[in-house]
Amino acid sequence: MPELFDEGFKDDPWTRYAELRARSPVHLDPRGFYVLTRHADCLEVLRSKAASADAGRVAPDAVPEGLIHHQPERNPVADDMARAIEDNRPFIFRDPPEHTKMRGLVQKAFTPRMVEGLRPRIAAIVETLLDRACARGHIDVVADLAYPLPIQVICEMLGIPEGDRDRFSEWSRVLSRSLDPEFLQPKDATEERIAAVGAFGAYFLPLLEERRRAPGDDLLSALAVAEEDGEPLTDGQMMMTAILLLVAGHETTVNLISGGVLALLSNPGEQARWRADPSLTPGAVEELLRFVSPVQMTGRVLTEDMELSGTRVPAGRYVLAMLASANRDPAVFTDPDTLVLDRVDNRHLGFGFGIHHCLGAPLARLETAVTLERLLARTRSLELTGSSVRYRDQVILRGLVELPVRLRAA
Repeated sequence: MPELFDEGFKDDPWTRYAELRARSPVHLDPRGFYVLTRHADCLEVLRSKAASADAGRVAPDAVPEGLIHHQPERNPVADDMARAIEDNRPFIFRDPPEHTKMRGLVQKAFTPRMVEGLRPRIAAIVETLLDRACARGHIDVVADLAYPLPIQVICEMLGIPEGDRDRFSEWSRVLSRSLDPEFLQPKDATEERIAAVGAFGAYFLPLLEERRRAPGDDLLSALAVAEEDGEPLTDGQMMMTAILLLVAGHETTVNLISGGVLALLSNPGEQARWRADPSLTPGAVEELLRFVSPVQMTGRVLTEDMELSGTRVPAGRYVLAMLASANRDPAVFTDPDTLVLDRVDNRHLGFGFGIHHCLGAPLARLETAVTLERLLARTRSLELTGSSVRYRDQVILRGLVELPVRLRAA
């Protein structure tokens, strides 16, 4: 069988997924975890109560090699920080009832109705960014469009002062990279992750204390005054939830917008159809979620034995549900490797499924819809200016390093 995460995987995971779907859809990796590549199996695990998001529930004799972060010996301050990170894991890595309570504290801010109220502000930010791009005649879609929009929106939602926002870029990069299995990370990744959380904490904790004294109508204020079972959240809980909202609130959208533009550049016929018919927008965003799959995979621990594609996976084992592979499964999608902006019955898993379905899905959809619709409306043509595209050294959150594009204003 092909090595799942070999040298070519970063640039072309699709070939690897297709091989595994056909030859070994429930694949036991030599490192000790199972890989699920078919839509039906991924969906069954994601919606099952017998699948835990808590990696700590892996059976002691079945811990995958290099999948769980090991903690090397450090100084006492770093050890305390490592323990704090573990004790205050965000709700996406927890099961009910803790997951339900913590998610409920912030979910109201991301309902479709609340997010729709952000449309005018999102549109204004996009127009400003496109004004600059059209005046120059070129743009790095990642740095000049896909990144600044969602980071500005989530910072405004959190109530982070405008002058402080640039400092989050490197911290977010480190923490999004830390989602990958340890064997795919550089040797100093654990130390970098602890340092980034420490830097976030040094910034957020004083800000949260300020909001506790004088709450506003932003998300940080909501966290600062929130209670769980009648008790206020600890500083660690507030800080890790704020970090999750900031990092998850923009990283996925950056990859979806930039990957979406690349998909349109590679499919000029579909680009022209969307430019001519903006009514395609809602379905086009769903198709880009399927086609780009900015979140490539997610992990679960089985708490009961499960039968998946004829293979018995024992309780206590760690499984990787390959969402991106599920989104190209020919058993579910006709011509799965073809971009079809008006695809019908698009049952993609781009935002996961079940109780851990992406909290920020309505916001990511809206930001992508507004950005790409306005980009097409304000241009006559888009042209990739680089000779090749490069992807970041990450596998879970797959995103471009840069995307230089020449554009002709309409």
